[in-house]
Amino acid sequence: MAAPPSVDAYLAGLPDDRRAGVEELRRTIRAAAPQATEAIAYEMPAFRLDGRFLVSYAAFKNHYSLFPASAAVVDALGDEIRPYVAGKATIRFAAGKPIPSGLVTKVVQVRLAESAKRTGAEGE
Repeated sequence: MAAPPSVDAYLAGLPDDRRAGVEELRRTIRAAAPQATEAIAYEMPAFRLDGRFLVSYAAFKNHYSLFPASAAVVDALGDEIRPYVAGKATIRFAAGKPIPSGLVTKVVQVRLAESAKRTGAEGE
């Protein structure tokens, strides 16, 4: 299967029942990181900040995944995020349940802070 050429193409290829959750993730991430740009990374929608990976997300049969690729997220959000952690860099939200938008916003905020630290360190 070829990678979708755009986020809109990815969304268009989803069944209706999967699209709503992914669109909620997209809106929430965009609101939390309005300066980030959308892209396709690893065949799924992603956001980049200054050309660097911020987060990606995708729909699967029984869940939605958010990939922050960061242990800092788990460290910062602790018990609030742990029920959703599924692997080293994956956060899963069950299909058929509301996406916890407030938690997604916090994940993005942690990633933004992490990115700012990295960028600041490189400029020294």
